[in-house]
Amino acid sequence: MVNYLRAAYRLYAVKKHLYWSRDRLLRHQTVELKRVINYAFSHVPYWHDKFKKVGLKPSDIKTAKDLNKLPIMNKGEFRMNISQMVSTRFDRNMLKKVFTSGSTGQPLTLYLSPVEDEFRKARHLRANIFCGQKMRDNWVVITSPYRFEKIQRLSRLLKIYAMNTLSVYDSPSKQLISVAKLKPDVLEGYSSSLYLLAREVERQGVDAIRPRVMFSGAELIDYSYRRLIEKVFDAPLYDQYATNEFERMAWQCPDKTAYHIDADALIIQFVDKDGEEVSPGERGEVVCTSLFNYAMPLIRYAVGDNGVGSAEERCSCGVNFPLMKMVEGRSDSILYLPDGRPLSPLAFIYAMQLFRLFECIEQWRVVQERQNSLRFDVKKVNVNVDERSMETELVGHIRKVLNLDSDVEVEVHFVNEIPVDKSGKMMKVISKS
Repeated sequence: MVNYLRAAYRLYAVKKHLYWSRDRLLRHQTVELKRVINYAFSHVPYWHDKFKKVGLKPSDIKTAKDLNKLPIMNKGEFRMNISQMVSTRFDRNMLKKVFTSGSTGQPLTLYLSPVEDEFRKARHLRANIFCGQKMRDNWVVITSPYRFEKIQRLSRLLKIYAMNTLSVYDSPSKQLISVAKLKPDVLEGYSSSLYLLAREVERQGVDAIRPRVMFSGAELIDYSYRRLIEKVFDAPLYDQYATNEFERMAWQCPDKTAYHIDADALIIQFVDKDGEEVSPGERGEVVCTSLFNYAMPLIRYAVGDNGVGSAEERCSCGVNFPLMKMVEGRSDSILYLPDGRPLSPLAFIYAMQLFRLFECIEQWRVVQERQNSLRFDVKKVNVNVDERSMETELVGHIRKVLNLDSDVEVEVHFVNEIPVDKSGKMMKVISKS
C-alpha cells in the first residue's frame, strides 16, 4: 500500500536534489554507498558471502572508486542467486515484485519495499516535471500491459499525475483512436511506438493531437525517428534511459545535449571488457549500483547496455547531476565481424541515415544470423521505388560506409511488417550468431 503523503514528500525532496552542488552530491553518494554496503554485508546472504570470497570488508568500500574492488554481477549470476539476494530483514511475501522485460532472455524477478517503490516513482516524475509536465496534465502513456494495474490504481487514488495507459501491442491505428479521444498534454511511450503512431497520424491526416511535451524511452531513438515525431505532433521530445531494475536512470533536459544521471540514487560506471572504467567519451558497458535498494541490494550490476559518459562538467539548464552522452544499445546488440571489429546499433543508424533513399524507408532492422552475414529487413514507404535498384544501392552503400570486407555477406529483404519483440520493443539490431 503506497503512502501518498509520504510519496508527495519524496517528490518534493528529490526535486530539490537537482540543484545540489557537486560537492554535496558526492558527499551524499559516499554516505549512502557506505550505508548500502554495510547493510548488504550484514543482512543479505549473497553479499555477505561475496565479500568474504573476494577478501573484502565493508570498510574497504569508502567511495565510488572503491567499487572497482568488487566483481561485476551480470544477469546470469543474478538469476542463479535470487533466493540469496533478498534481505533477511524483509518478508519476501510483503515485498512488491518487479519483472524485467525479458527482451534478452528469461525475465528476472526483483523485490522492492513500499518505500523504495515510492522513491522510484518520485524520480520518474522528477524528470518529467523538470521538462514541463504539470500536476493536472492529461498524461497518455503507451506501455506494456504489465504496468496497467499499478498505474490505474495510483490514478484512482491520487488523482494527480495520473496516467492513461495504452497497450504497446495494439496497432497504431487503434492507438490513434484512443489518443485522439484522450487529447494528451503529455504523450509518453516506447520510441518505436511513438514513431509508428506519428506515421499513422501522418497517413490519416489527423490534426487533433497536440501534446505540449513528449517523452520516449525503452529503445534507441535515432534522429530520423525524433524528427518525424516532433514534426507530426509539433512538440518537443525528450528521451529517457531507464531499466526495470532501477527505474529512471538518466534523462534529457530541454537542452537535449546529454542525459542527466540520477546520481542521488545511483552510481553509474562505464567499463571495458575487463571491468575497468573507461575514460569520458569512450564507450563502455553500463554498470550500476543502487543507493536506495535495501530489500534487494544491487551492487555493480551490469544492466546489459552500452553507453558513453560525458566529459562535460555542467549543463546550462542548471541541474548539477553528472552527464552521459548516450546509450548505444544492449550489449547483445553489438555485432562482431569476422575480423573481430564491433559495430554498435548506432553505427547502423548513422549508416542508414546517410543512404540516398533513406526517405523511402519506413522501418528497418539488421539481423546477424552468422558472423559473416548481415540481413537488412526493410519496410518501404508506400512509394514507387524499384526494389531491385534499392537493394543494389543499399548493399553497396553499407559496404562502403561500414568498410566491410568481401567475406561479409550483405542481403536485403523487403517485408510488409517488422514486428515488435515479446517485450513490445522494436530492436533495430539483432545478433543471433
